[in-house]
Amino acid sequence: MPALRDVSIDLIPGEVHCLAGENGCGKSTLIKIISGAERPDSGEIIIDGVSFDHINAHAAIQGGIQVIYQDFSLFPNLTVAENIVLTAEVAGGRRLYSARSVRPRAAAIIQELDLDLDLDREVGSLSVADKQLTAICRALVNDARAIIMDEPTTALTHTEVSRLFALVERLRARGVALMFVSHKLEEVLAISQRLTIMRSGQRVVSGPTSDFDQRSISHHMTGRQVDESRVVSELDASAPLALEVSNLSLAGAFRDISFQLRRGEILGVTGLLGSGRTEIAEALFGVTPADAGEIRVGGEVATIRTIQDAVRAGIGYVPEDRLSQGLFLNKSIADNIVAASLNSHRTRWGMLSRTATAATIKRFFTGLKINAPHAEAPVRTLSGGNAQRVVLAKWLATAPTVLMLNGPTVGVDIGSKEEILELLRGEAGTGMSVIIISDDAPELVASCHRVLVIRNGRLTHVLDGDQISVDTIQERMSA
Repeated sequence: MPALRDVSIDLIPGEVHCLAGENGCGKSTLIKIISGAERPDSGEIIIDGVSFDHINAHAAIQGGIQVIYQDFSLFPNLTVAENIVLTAEVAGGRRLYSARSVRPRAAAIIQELDLDLDLDREVGSLSVADKQLTAICRALVNDARAIIMDEPTTALTHTEVSRLFALVERLRARGVALMFVSHKLEEVLAISQRLTIMRSGQRVVSGPTSDFDQRSISHHMTGRQVDESRVVSELDASAPLALEVSNLSLAGAFRDISFQLRRGEILGVTGLLGSGRTEIAEALFGVTPADAGEIRVGGEVATIRTIQDAVRAGIGYVPEDRLSQGLFLNKSIADNIVAASLNSHRTRWGMLSRTATAATIKRFFTGLKINAPHAEAPVRTLSGGNAQRVVLAKWLATAPTVLMLNGPTVGVDIGSKEEILELLRGEAGTGMSVIIISDDAPELVASCHRVLVIRNGRLTHVLDGDQISVDTIQERMSA
């Protein structure tokens, strides 16, 4: 099956054109062709009225096309100024770099866009938002006339998203054409003037953004109606406690965190980036152990100083960065599925049981609907949604008492998001306790019995019942 079939799209100066579609629909392939990283089998690329059957990366840059990927492709050990101008210097054929001569070019772009960036600061020490701004400045120094932004708001706070959108408006006024690739439908509707939706390698529909709403976009992306309403089962108030956290503290991260989690409950933990929400999860999982407080799992005190301690206690963790922390990218799907549960597949003589491992692999490969030709396919070939399913499978195979998930649907399309949340509801229905760490308010509303709000390392609010709404969550996060 071809990755793309008869796809057409145009980028117009001063316009934001959103490209939407589920993981695996062909968005990435289209971007690679436009940027010269892939060669199409047929069709044409037209730049300023000149037609090409294909272009290479150098020709794309010369034509003013720049792609800002999720990892930004910056040099962490170089300064902001050096990152902004270095690629332009290389493209210009210059063999010697002079900070004194090129620094004014970086300063001019920052001043023109009215940005607050320290030109002398190393990029590795910047926030995600400032790295993104640096990448945009670099694109403009390279005379970008068309900028493709791939999931630009994935790791940004609400305030940072607002700053990015203000910058996008300035780029539009500058006459830059922008392609905005995002799974966040509310942002698609807010920032773009036109919208193209892809499914299964084809363009499904294209038109003015004003012709769409979230429901119609979801329908075109998935080919079905997607229900994002609150779907939370009744929780038995007498259900035994699966997890008890008392006065948990870690110097410089969080202080006096106390909460309980019942068997079968889905608990949301939210807060802005830097609030301490991730650090709490990592303390519970032994990544960075707490220095005070008590943890009980299933009524028993658990001393968690290492990841192995957490796993033995019955805690699983799907990390925020699944690619670098949650998966062995060069290993197969099968190897990743059983990676955390090998001990449970051993015979009495300590040997791995091929029958048991094969059964586990088949159960989760099929049950989680991992979209791959077979379980021996390398994980690095999967889309974001399918990679997330593999991480889930790895921890579900351990049959944990408590499963924590940090940003479980970040970078995942709307259809996969619904399926992952439904999977978690199903696991909770069988008695597993689930903690979802997320700043995606609709996701928390759709699936959580209660929501804890963390601000400045402290637990400030516990939302329950009718208090769990998008407006209330966002208000408590930032108030």
